Amino acid sequence: MLKKRIIPCLDIKDGLTVKGVNFKDLRNAGNPIELAKKYELEGADELVFLDITATIEKRKTFVKLVKDIARELSIPFTVGGGISTIDDVRKLLEAGADKVSINTSAVKNPTLITDLAKEFGSQCVVVAIDTKYVDHFDWVHIKGGKEITKLRALDWTQEVERRGAGEILLTSMDGDGTKAGFDIRITDQVSRQVNIPIIASGGAGSVEDFSKVFKETLATGALAASIFHFGEIQIQELKKQLKSQKIAIR
Repeated sequence: MLKKRIIPCLDIKDGLTVKGVNFKDLRNAGNPIELAKKYELEGADELVFLDITATIEKRKTFVKLVKDIARELSIPFTVGGGISTIDDVRKLLEAGADKVSINTSAVKNPTLITDLAKEFGSQCVVVAIDTKYVDHFDWVHIKGGKEITKLRALDWTQEVERRGAGEILLTSMDGDGTKAGFDIRITDQVSRQVNIPIIASGGAGSVEDFSKVFKETLATGALAASIFHFGEIQIQELKKQLKSQKIAIR
């Protein structure tokens, strides 16, 4: 059985870490490099960096930031935001990223998943799925959560696995930033129908939320942002408490 992972997420805008609620109302959360170093020291298993306002003009700036981060870290980290070509991925991996996360580009061009898996290996291809419950179904959203698609989340998760994704980062937009707990229902459904690792995201607010998502779903990772950025939960203490509950943590 895969041991569970604790994964801080840093949303990057104009070189700074930001955090919002339900993908809105962003506020400054600090310097991404300093936060990355801090989280590694505290025992984070991996990190995720998402360039949430990625544009072609800012791409070079983000690649430089990835290089700067890679120099400071020894744990794996994933980067995402505005990635749409094999060349984009090559530049980020050469800069030091271990994995890349794609979302909108995967929905717009599903063959990109297969192409990246063939070129770089499934292990470095993470498909991020932003899902929101609307009219009795879980619908995939793209463009930073601004646009609903005609894809149901459960159908899309199966397709991305079939196309060669190595991992899914599943974010409940309903839970994002609310600290009301992970969306157990959709996380459980997704994690039981695919055979690749699932990272649960959206809604972490307490140690119990992490405990619940690991005990009640097959998610192998749990991602959070604001509770770590603003010092509400310390990673070392979180891991200690999870281990005391007999949850296999890295």
